[in-house]
Amino acid sequence: MIKDMIFGTVGGLGLFLFGMGFMSDGLKKVAGQKLKELLESLTKNRIIAVFVGMMTTALIQSSSATTVMTVGFVNAGLLTLKQALSVVVGANVGTTITAGLVSILAVFKITNYALPVVGVGFLINIIGKTQKTRSIGQVMLGFGILFLGIHFMKEAFDPLKDHQSVQEALIWLGRNPLLAVLAGTVITMLLQSSSASIAMIQMLAFQGAFGTDWHLVLQVAIPYILGDNIGTTITAQLAALRSSRNARRTAMGHTIFNVIGVTYMLPLVWVGWYGYAVEWLTPGQLGQNTIMRDIFFAHFMFNAFNTIVFLPFIQGLAAVVVKIIPVTDAERAQKPVALEKHLLDTPVIALEQTKREIVRMAQIAKKAVMRSISGIIDDNVKELGSVRAIEEFTDMLQLEITSYLSALSRRNLSDEVSIELPVLLHTVNDLERIGDHAVNIVEIGERKIGQKLFWSDPAMSEADVLRNEIDLMCDNIITALEDNDLKQAKSALVHENNLNRMQIEFRHSHVDRMTEGICSPQAGLIFIDLVDNVEKIGDHLTNIAQAIIGGLQWEGVKPKLSNDS
Repeated sequence: MIKDMIFGTVGGLGLFLFGMGFMSDGLKKVAGQKLKELLESLTKNRIIAVFVGMMTTALIQSSSATTVMTVGFVNAGLLTLKQALSVVVGANVGTTITAGLVSILAVFKITNYALPVVGVGFLINIIGKTQKTRSIGQVMLGFGILFLGIHFMKEAFDPLKDHQSVQEALIWLGRNPLLAVLAGTVITMLLQSSSASIAMIQMLAFQGAFGTDWHLVLQVAIPYILGDNIGTTITAQLAALRSSRNARRTAMGHTIFNVIGVTYMLPLVWVGWYGYAVEWLTPGQLGQNTIMRDIFFAHFMFNAFNTIVFLPFIQGLAAVVVKIIPVTDAERAQKPVALEKHLLDTPVIALEQTKREIVRMAQIAKKAVMRSISGIIDDNVKELGSVRAIEEFTDMLQLEITSYLSALSRRNLSDEVSIELPVLLHTVNDLERIGDHAVNIVEIGERKIGQKLFWSDPAMSEADVLRNEIDLMCDNIITALEDNDLKQAKSALVHENNLNRMQIEFRHSHVDRMTEGICSPQAGLIFIDLVDNVEKIGDHLTNIAQAIIGGLQWEGVKPKLSNDS
């Protein structure tokens, strides 16, 4: 039994974390701006957001599912922290509906459909003809694996509810409310299901495991129910382990919400007032036939009251979790700083603000490129590892800038602004593609390090020349964008010609080294991949330079002719 519990927990936890990450990645790809706008509109009002969380949990029969999906939405950038906290607060109320209907709607438990969802998700992911379709399959596959993991963890500890010694221990612990809260927390953490742990307590009470003094039975059961509310938050904490800081804050807010609620309710439980309130509010005589209903209502009363208490303080709760998991300088930098919506009614100024953000995006894209190339040259795992986060930021900026320009396009625009809008959109897309090529370099760099491949000294020298050339070209483009400097844009084209020449020369020289046995074929292929990706980065930078040179400059500003050579 112990071995099965350990194996089931370890394996289930692994599936859970893998599924969470896989689903979150798929959400980022498939969601797009429309889903983000839908979620924002549904959760803009905190009361509606609570209702969304409540109904979602009631429909899918799992508060864990709701909190995990919410953490996934936050991690994918689809919900803000305050919106997510309102949803998970609502999930706490929704889970009481689950507990009340668990015997009637057991057939609809989401874990029953985990395997079919995995199968269908895998099929869609493999045969999908478009990226969006394959991403939908990825979301389904990750979702199914995630709940398959929860199922294995539940199965690992399922025998506990029928174990005689466990029942006796529960009765003993129930005499002390504080210990019973801790026990309820641990049981729910192990079962990974608040509904399962509550059902277990309901059945133990109904079968007389706590005795037949039904007033005392209710008093003993209530602390377990309170502990259950703390234990259920562990699922969101697990889901947020490898997620963004806002996702971790959402999980932390869920935990704080329940811990504070239990803390101020516990004294009422200790003196017996909570139990008396439940008896008074529920109709009929308390007895064996009503004890399960009264335990359910005790669960509902706690969550409904705690939600009402916290609802006005969601913003305060968000501030607390930000204090616990503070904003870093890197996180503070990873937000659009110039895209003010109130400026959209003044298109010329809005366009200037957009250009400021595009310059910032170019600087970030350059950082991704230089770190990826340095990482592969120096076999620096840390440098390579930082690139994906930077590239995700460029993706976010592309989405934000594109959405802003789309909103701007619906205003009454002058001819100059109308002409410049599509050019800026193409520039943003080119910068995003540069980030993608930086990730390509990271992947081949990881392959180089993983296979312990080495380049010869001539190859290292050529790679260093490439790095210097693309560094200068990036600087030319950033200056050209920032100052509308035509000479800098033309200088970028010189570097592009150099990169094209280097691609041909370095390919030939590296083939010669492989033929002479100086470099291995595996290392040679990685080197050629690096050269090709750098040359493609140069192509995208050239597109931006040509847009500037073509006369599509910033409205009302005379092009600067720099004195740089």
